[in-house]
Amino acid sequence: MSAAVTPRHARHTGGLMRSIYLPRTADALAFAMSTYGIPLLVLATTRSAALTGAAFALEWIPRLAAFGWAGSVVDRRGASVVFHLASLGRALALAAGAVLLHLHPSGTVAGATVMVLAATTGVLTEFSYIAAETAGAAAGRRAGRRAHRVQAVLLGIDQTATMAGPAFATVLLLAGPPPMLAMISVLSLLAAMLALRTPPSPVAPARAPKGQSGAGLLTGWRTIRSLPALGWLVTGLTLSNLATGLLQAAGPVIVVKNFGQSTTAVGLVWSAAAAATLLSVTFCRFAIDRLGLWPVGAACAALASLGCLAAAQAPDYRSYLVLVAVLMAGEGGMTVVLRTLRSRLIPPEKFGSTLSATILILLLPFPVAGVLTALAPPDALGHVITACAALQAIGLFCSFARLRTDPVLRT
Repeated sequence: MSAAVTPRHARHTGGLMRSIYLPRTADALAFAMSTYGIPLLVLATTRSAALTGAAFALEWIPRLAAFGWAGSVVDRRGASVVFHLASLGRALALAAGAVLLHLHPSGTVAGATVMVLAATTGVLTEFSYIAAETAGAAAGRRAGRRAHRVQAVLLGIDQTATMAGPAFATVLLLAGPPPMLAMISVLSLLAAMLALRTPPSPVAPARAPKGQSGAGLLTGWRTIRSLPALGWLVTGLTLSNLATGLLQAAGPVIVVKNFGQSTTAVGLVWSAAAAATLLSVTFCRFAIDRLGLWPVGAACAALASLGCLAAAQAPDYRSYLVLVAVLMAGEGGMTVVLRTLRSRLIPPEKFGSTLSATILILLLPFPVAGVLTALAPPDALGHVITACAALQAIGLFCSFARLRTDPVLRT
């Protein structure tokens, strides 16, 4: 029997590699480079903590506004079509930005170009992300009880990109903004081409409302409310994301101004955090097989809470780097649990809308974190992070205490 199973498994893995994993890799790397590269570019050119926080908020606010549209469009048009068009649009926008910054390397035009790129690429990235997640969830459903393994691979791809993206963007930034933007454009174009291999996903009935952002989010919100396990986990992770988002937004200020390090050291923090997350995801992939979703998720929640509380009081750069890595390792394990629940519980024909609503809720804290960073004096950021870390610990404790007896997380 093993001789019959092995070739089938190899064909299945090869199919996932070509149709799901490779497109996701190119898109995730482009996402990571743009998300961390643009705030670094702002700090490097302006040396302003307030403008860095404002740029971080500007990146995320348009993304949040795009989620309702993204989910509805993916449900109606299919994951592969939306993935291709969104990645292609991002490639063209970044190429245009690289040309403008080459012609106008400084001044008002350069500043406006970077800010517009932050908003534009953010919106297009969310469309490609929702489409890629929808395709990944479909692959997880086909995997049955091994869905968490598919989700762990996808999260591993994301974290590998997060590990490489900031460092890669930092190195390219040393050569100037146009080379950095041009490389992200090439990766986006590659993702668009590879997305043509993504299998079509289930689409919503033709009678469903068209082109209504609010309708898509309402459908997603109702679905979340009908799934208590998903709702409680989303609640806890939303509070956790406020602390994580604040560390991301304030990272350049803390590392450069408070610890006296270079902008390259900022990228190193998040590359190390992504490496720790990747190890955590690999461990959780096998731990869930033996222990189930709830024990692994609860342990990761405790690890993330303790790591964030300690990071807020870090006395120097080295300890800050290690503690942020601990925090993100815990976050990675909880994300495996969340993605597995999503693929198991959400109806396929409503997945895009429900995913949009879920991610919208999870990402709402990020622009708030940018605003807090812009408003708080650099010396007071540690106290703000401590308060958010305490809220994170309370939220995760309540969520996993409520989920302890849920049968979905016991399997």
